[in-house]
Amino acid sequence: MHVVSVINYKGGVGKTTVTANLAAELANRGHKVLLIDLDAQASLTFSFVTPEYWQKNLAEGKTIMKWYDSFGPGIMPLPLSSFSFTPSRVARRLANCGNNGGLDLIPSHLGLINVDLELATELSATNLKQGKLNYLRVHRRLADEIKKTEFSQYDIILIDCPPNFNVVTKTAIVASDYILIPAKADYLSTLGIDYLQRSLNELVNDYNEYAQLDSGDEAERHSISPEVLGVVFTMIAIYGGAPIKAHSQYISQAKRLDLPVFDSYLRENKSYYAEAARDAVPLALDVASPTEKLVAEIESLATEFESRLGIQHESS
Repeated sequence: MHVVSVINYKGGVGKTTVTANLAAELANRGHKVLLIDLDAQASLTFSFVTPEYWQKNLAEGKTIMKWYDSFGPGIMPLPLSSFSFTPSRVARRLANCGNNGGLDLIPSHLGLINVDLELATELSATNLKQGKLNYLRVHRRLADEIKKTEFSQYDIILIDCPPNFNVVTKTAIVASDYILIPAKADYLSTLGIDYLQRSLNELVNDYNEYAQLDSGDEAERHSISPEVLGVVFTMIAIYGGAPIKAHSQYISQAKRLDLPVFDSYLRENKSYYAEAARDAVPLALDVASPTEKLVAEIESLATEFESRLGIQHESS
């Protein structure tokens, strides 16, 4: 199983578009995929279900917020696996593919933003050692849950992170093997990549230092080393079959940051991507001819993603 957090400090960079379509295409290729929506905006959730369905069937007790809220002194928390479900429209589309792929989702909630404040209060302590132990306990919360046998059925877990580096985001990073960074080819997005890399390094260093409170093999087992899988550029303007010059210069700039950059990219097309979200079926599963170029780019991204993870089509 590969756990990948999808993150960028800046919003509006196509993070949810990348996550939803990459997951759908990987499932289309025969992989078992779980999506965890940690963004309080819930855009990923609303890419697979309508707001009406969410309000009626999920909002009250079937979101990631409810799982975080279930932790408390002397209370047995609810199992995270009980919050996953299979979006029906995507399931029907995948059923026609003739392979063993599947896609499940743990949805988000607009109130998730308040969970971060509650987690922050759990970090307080009366002495330094207890503070470090609290830090490990809180930050391991998602990682410890994902390691349970209920999640071994999945080949890939994609975590859609909020555009910040608060405690909820850090629980995702601690749980992850890899980091995927969607970005627009503009000044602010590329500037944020370098800042994100520094924040990631700081988290890893702090966490591994605190993990030394465990003894021997336990410290080694609990240390983390998430790898940046690469930067994926989105909303690219194409001219003559290639990114326009203004976008190419920012792609080149990102490569100079000593971070891997995907050769694949997604072009700008708000109308088709937005329409797919309204239909609760990602564009990757669209067979209509007007979207052929867009779907081809998603397929290219999925192929490169598989290659970087060292995995192959389950159906091949």
